[in-house]
Amino acid sequence: MSTKKIQIAIDGYSACGKSTLARALAKDLGYTYVDSGAMYRAVALFAMRRGLWDGDQFDLDKLREELEGVQVTFDPKTGHTLLNGEDVESEIRTLEVSRPASVVASYDFVRTMLVAQQRRLGEAGGIVMDGRDIGTVVFPEAELKIFLTATPEVRAQRRYDELRGKGDQTTTIDMVSADLKDRDYRDSHRAINPLRQAEDAVVIDNSVLSIDEQAAMALALARQREQK
Repeated sequence: MSTKKIQIAIDGYSACGKSTLARALAKDLGYTYVDSGAMYRAVALFAMRRGLWDGDQFDLDKLREELEGVQVTFDPKTGHTLLNGEDVESEIRTLEVSRPASVVASYDFVRTMLVAQQRRLGEAGGIVMDGRDIGTVVFPEAELKIFLTATPEVRAQRRYDELRGKGDQTTTIDMVSADLKDRDYRDSHRAINPLRQAEDAVVIDNSVLSIDEQAAMALALARQREQK
């Protein structure tokens, strides 16, 4: 039986380990990995640098005008996010960018632009993409859809540990928990392409699973789909 390169969509809430799983799966399969969330973070960072974020909302008129000047790509060697050619991987992962990224992702004109880019990246298959609406909007016909989840407590601890590991000594676990709660609400209740589980998605709760255990589960699912 011949195999084919497929589209793999991994969705779920913040700090569920979507990127970790997606990267591992892409490596095991020899596929391209795309972090769609990083693309929204990059747009938010661009707008913040241009003074279009006042701490609560964006200047939508100016953002629309300047969006054409935004190009988000990924370094083929490191996988890092590039904003107009600049490596911004570390900067977009800060808590400071998290809320603006969630807000900018609620704008239809931003989503329309980035979804079009995402579809072009995956049209030939052989791609693993993670985000909030990959299996429902970007690749609704993806051969494999995974919805990743974990308890709020586990997610908060993971994000907190991640930030501490990157040298952030000021953010508290309570701040992280509040940020995740806010992002969950925004992601699930936005009018445009809200976060939801695709009907044909395989749910993996990784609250008590190791990285290797969940990677093995996902790889087995992918191999099955490649044979169909």
